Amino acid sequence: MRALKYLAFASLLGAAVSVQAAPVTYKLDPSHTMVLFSWNHFGYSNPTADFGLGEGTVVFDEQQPAKSSVDVTLPLAQLDTHVPALDKHLKEADFFNAGKYPTVTFKSTTVQPLGGNKFKVTGNLTVHGVTKPVVLDATLNKVGPHPMSKAQSIGFDATASIKRSDFGVGAYVPNVSDDITIRITTEGSVPKAN
Repeated sequence: MRALKYLAFASLLGAAVSVQAAPVTYKLDPSHTMVLFSWNHFGYSNPTADFGLGEGTVVFDEQQPAKSSVDVTLPLAQLDTHVPALDKHLKEADFFNAGKYPTVTFKSTTVQPLGGNKFKVTGNLTVHGVTKPVVLDATLNKVGPHPMSKAQSIGFDATASIKRSDFGVGAYVPNVSDDITIRITTEGSVPKAN
């Protein structure tokens, strides 16, 4: 009888662990997300712009991180350099052509755990109607209940480098650098059930 009780308890414990080990879907928070890109301007300065976040989802599996994924949409309407004239110019046809291509998207294809809190996230970046593979070097900052909202939450940083001419956005190269540095910081939470 005691053995049966132990088996029942072990079964329940196993079920509880397997539920916790399942992938968790997080909705990224635009108010705690920055997607920054910077470039060199004629060798004099290195301006930075923020894409902002439209929508974003991270599916993270703590037990099997390789099964995780990222999917984000960045609306060019929110692009912000802190210089209104530059914002307007970057949205015009010789750069992003936001009227024809209003969003930038990234959808992961693989997540490779590198040990500790480091990951290599490969995915398809679509800019200006062109889709190319890009690798993000990501750091998981924290995962767990948020101290304020109490919701299960996640936060990470990531970096990448691309050539903008690969995406058909090559105006003024090489005086305005072809190489673009991308830096991302974001956090998200499990949405509350309705």
